[in-house]
Amino acid sequence: MNVLVAGGAGFIGSHLIDSLLREGHSIVCADKLVMGDKNIAHLRSNPDFKFYEADLAVTENVKRIFAENRIDAVYHLAANSDIQKGGREPDIDFNDTFLTTRALLEEMRKAKVKKLFFASTSAVYGEMPDVKLTETTGGLMPVSYYGGAKFASEAIISSYVSMCDMAAVIFRFPNVIGPRLTHGVIFDFIKKLNADPHSLTILGDGTQCKPYIYVLDLVEAIVKLTKEFKPGEQVYNLSVKGEGTTVTKIAETVVGEMGLKNVKFNYTGGDRGWKGDVPRFSYDISKILSTGWEPRYTSDEAVRQTVRDALKG
Repeated sequence: MNVLVAGGAGFIGSHLIDSLLREGHSIVCADKLVMGDKNIAHLRSNPDFKFYEADLAVTENVKRIFAENRIDAVYHLAANSDIQKGGREPDIDFNDTFLTTRALLEEMRKAKVKKLFFASTSAVYGEMPDVKLTETTGGLMPVSYYGGAKFASEAIISSYVSMCDMAAVIFRFPNVIGPRLTHGVIFDFIKKLNADPHSLTILGDGTQCKPYIYVLDLVEAIVKLTKEFKPGEQVYNLSVKGEGTTVTKIAETVVGEMGLKNVKFNYTGGDRGWKGDVPRFSYDISKILSTGWEPRYTSDEAVRQTVRDALKG
């Protein structure tokens, strides 16, 4: 297929492109390069890879891409990936997440492109700590601008699927980590400990517990579940098996992998790191497991491997 990967220069998108190229697809990658182009530098000479530097919230940019290429499927990963930054500047989530979705869907409609993958998030559920979250859990009330923009995107995708007879696969996943990751708690801890190897400030009380999925496990699932786009909308929770990883456990892992001793942990207090943060949730992933996909890494293993990836540079 000729595949448009929106947000393809990002952390997840670049790994997905690597995998789709191995599957024999031709790739059109579009990204406004907020994080630079280092993740796709190795693809520039590949004849099956074409790149557009473009803000996909701008309708004219999306029109140009569709006009200049025959697109068979769209993998939409364009979004704000820095939730704390979006919390300070709501327009980032509105533009980079929701408006990109609207622009892509409208050009898909006009070009009669029927196949869509959308990267959603566990944040659409909001805060339901005592509920085992399934794909059909109701009463969704996102508590961050990021979650709200993803939830709104899911809603408009659903309407286009119905009105235009599209086939959409939507993954709702939690924190994704691994090689090419550039920010987040692991990098914050490494940066702080490089500056002061004797003490570490930890936001919240350290008991916040979330599942962390390794990026290569996620990409494997995306490719597997989009080999055949079934009519209608397919929604999957995607995560690891077993428990998540606490913030304190992440800190201990970073300290251990850096070979440090006697580091004092200083907690800022409270049950969450920042407003809009969901400190814990429980996911039901039986639907995705029923397809035959399984994650290779547990949450703790994914964290440890990512720390090692980051320390290698």
